[in-house]
Amino acid sequence: MEVVTPKKPFLKKILALILSFGPGIFAIGYTIGTGSVTAMIVAGSKFNMELLWVLLISCIFSGILMFAYGNYALITGETALYGFKKHLKFGKTLAILVIIGITFGQWNSLMGILGISSNIIYEILAMNFEGLSAFKYVTVLITAIVIIVGFYLLMLVGKYTFFEKILVIFVTLMGLSFVLSLYFVQPLSIDVAKGLIPTIPDVPGGRMLVAAFVGTTMASATFLSRPLFVKGKGWTIKNLDQQKKDSITAAILIFVISGVIMAVAAGALFYEGKTVTQVLDMANTLEPVAGKWAVSIFFFGALSAGLSSIFPCLLIAPLLIADYQSGELDTNSRQFRIITAIACLVALIGPAFGANPIEVQILSQVFNVFVLPIVILGIILMLSSKKVMKDYTTNIGVYIGMYGALFFSLVISYNGILALLDYF
Repeated sequence: MEVVTPKKPFLKKILALILSFGPGIFAIGYTIGTGSVTAMIVAGSKFNMELLWVLLISCIFSGILMFAYGNYALITGETALYGFKKHLKFGKTLAILVIIGITFGQWNSLMGILGISSNIIYEILAMNFEGLSAFKYVTVLITAIVIIVGFYLLMLVGKYTFFEKILVIFVTLMGLSFVLSLYFVQPLSIDVAKGLIPTIPDVPGGRMLVAAFVGTTMASATFLSRPLFVKGKGWTIKNLDQQKKDSITAAILIFVISGVIMAVAAGALFYEGKTVTQVLDMANTLEPVAGKWAVSIFFFGALSAGLSSIFPCLLIAPLLIADYQSGELDTNSRQFRIITAIACLVALIGPAFGANPIEVQILSQVFNVFVLPIVILGIILMLSSKKVMKDYTTNIGVYIGMYGALFFSLVISYNGILALLDYF
């Protein structure tokens, strides 16, 4: 007698697929936060789809670097900064510089993320309670405190699998919200095609946005943290193929979600001649064409993007320090609690001083590009060392990709310096 196995409902299949994501979900969490959302919206509103080529190149290089760092971890059993310190000449100094540079960039980003997320919640409340507009500063600050305290408490009880599940939920909600938004507004197909031709907009702020794009999409924190998340997942050398697929999937999703956000802003704002300077402008991206309902969907996506980035940003400093010390992260240690508490206090600086979170966010992404060349050079040197890699040889295509990423990062870092000189 034949046993018939019951078919899984479609929604359950989709849910199982989403929950099967590996450490790549952290890459999406690091990469597509409010920093990325802000950069994509500002770029789409100012320059249409002109910077799509920057996004594409950044995502290709990101996939290669995630793959390289993940493979290093699975083959050697070591994490990135621990490997720098152990195997590279001047590796200890390089590792410390990387920790300082990335922590500075990510904590600055955290200020912007918390500011934007709090402002989004305020705008949602203000739409329903008109009298609240007189208490904007207080409402935003209290909201920021509630969010950051809530996340800190979650950090104290969480393990890798817990963080992963929370991120999966936020990233899925974010992706669906922006895809739904794209249904209401789309850019012209010809503009999407033109966006794949490399050009830098010759206008004030053009260089800054190119650097911010790369700073948010090719985030050093994504690559350096990957070995720790790969180990946290319990993967070993037997999971090399799975690690490769996870890297490719993460890079593709980052490109698709980021591209959709840029397209929504181009479709809703660029053709109307509007630009984004305040958080409320991001809310108004869809209202003219799709009404309050679409604004709520878009808000929900942007908020999910912000919340999905808070975990990784809070985790980054203790992750990097644990990596440098021993290659293991203990979320129950006193060190972990103190460092994450400091990060929470830093995050409140922006909302406390009433800073424009859009500007804070764009600037923080630009600062991220300056550590990138060191991070790329480090993995090239480690993968090239026979003493470190023993019998394993890295594919020539991966080397070409890594050297291409190094050259690209140096060009963008130079571009970032020029952008900051123009800004200040």
